[in-house]
Amino acid sequence: MAQQPGNNTFVDEYPMSIINRLSTDDSDFQQQLARLLAWESVSDTGVNRTVDGIIADVRARGDQALLEYTNRFDGWEARSSAELEIPMERLEAAWQAVPAAQQQALQHARDRIFAYAERQKIPSWSYEEEDGTLLGQQVTALDRVGLYVPGGKAAYPSSVLMNALPAKVAGVPELIMVVPTPGGGINELVLAAAYIADVSRVFAVGGAQAVAALAYGTRSIPAVDKIVGPGNIYVATAKRAVFGQVGIDMVAGPSEILVVCDGSTDPDWIVMDLFSQAEHDEDAQSILVSPDKEFVDQVLESIERLLPGMERQPIIAKALETRGALIVCRDLDEAFEVANSIAPEHLELSVADPQAAVEKIHHAGAVFMGRYTSEPLGDYCAGPNHVLPTSRTARFSSPLGVYDFQKRTSLIMASEQGAVSMGNTASVLARGEGLTAHARSAEYRFKGSGVSRTVPARGEDG
Repeated sequence: MAQQPGNNTFVDEYPMSIINRLSTDDSDFQQQLARLLAWESVSDTGVNRTVDGIIADVRARGDQALLEYTNRFDGWEARSSAELEIPMERLEAAWQAVPAAQQQALQHARDRIFAYAERQKIPSWSYEEEDGTLLGQQVTALDRVGLYVPGGKAAYPSSVLMNALPAKVAGVPELIMVVPTPGGGINELVLAAAYIADVSRVFAVGGAQAVAALAYGTRSIPAVDKIVGPGNIYVATAKRAVFGQVGIDMVAGPSEILVVCDGSTDPDWIVMDLFSQAEHDEDAQSILVSPDKEFVDQVLESIERLLPGMERQPIIAKALETRGALIVCRDLDEAFEVANSIAPEHLELSVADPQAAVEKIHHAGAVFMGRYTSEPLGDYCAGPNHVLPTSRTARFSSPLGVYDFQKRTSLIMASEQGAVSMGNTASVLARGEGLTAHARSAEYRFKGSGVSRTVPARGEDG
């Protein structure tokens, strides 16, 4: 049942409904909002214990542990580790078998995502100073990346494209994909997406055990340098646990959408946008912020009218009841302030002048601008990545991109003159820190040099 906010005149005028109703005029608005935004399940001690046990088991027993967990959690009998790998011929067969419309959709999405990723490539660079010293940055791709693709409550071929294609553009030579296979089945579209994304190897393994295998390696599954891709609470917890052994993209929470609307968009459009995220799972979050109270009333009416006809109605209803909200604010400027405070994964600016509005947005994973830009365009085919920061981490994190699959290495090549000018400075600072070997390492390069010192070395120890 939806939480009853206090001191809420907007709520008091109406009976409780399937979604929380808030107003920024409420004296305790910030507290109400904080309760809705709270997401701590990734810190659940029981989940942590389970995940830690699985990781330790996979590290100790490798493929044998993977087989046992696959049989237990996915419910099918894998008798040997060879059965866990899906042959590349199976991927090609899936591509050939999917309907032409799905082939065209996958190809269109692939081309757009690839084109956008190409613009994100960071080139190596260097420059030479007057004395001949060279400084720069060398950009190289990771050697091997693990792609986690969900396969539980829903199958996500779009996640295959979004995770694999930026890695390919970055130049990663080997992509290892893992995907759970409940009941031994796997979505054909997922395999088709892996085929056109040029994934190197695919394993029918999911959950924390798949993350452990990617992080530490087994006889069958090679260890990777970074693990990317969304998953359930066990996957998210496992990714956090192995961080440091490998890189990860992020610890993702439930899907989120926040819509800022001026009241001039069709209410049914807004409702379906809210539903589009709520249908992911019961913990997803859908929020509307608008200064138009009558419009919010219309949105509520549309929710109650459209919800019964939704295929995933129970999931949507639960998500709206527990974490959804309709928020009335004073004006659009306050709506933008609320949006920045929430820092949502997906932000829709359904307003008359979205280009002016976006200048006031500082924190969001992705911004969907204008009345015709529905969030699912970004999920599937617009081009920008749909792997986005959640749970307010958009305040300091960015969408997945090519840069996540590249490393930057600093380049320093001192000339003889540079060794003197910089060496003097390094010597002074090193001795100030009490690190004599650091100082002498720099000094050895310029003692006896034919280049005049520009800064006298201090405190030389003979």
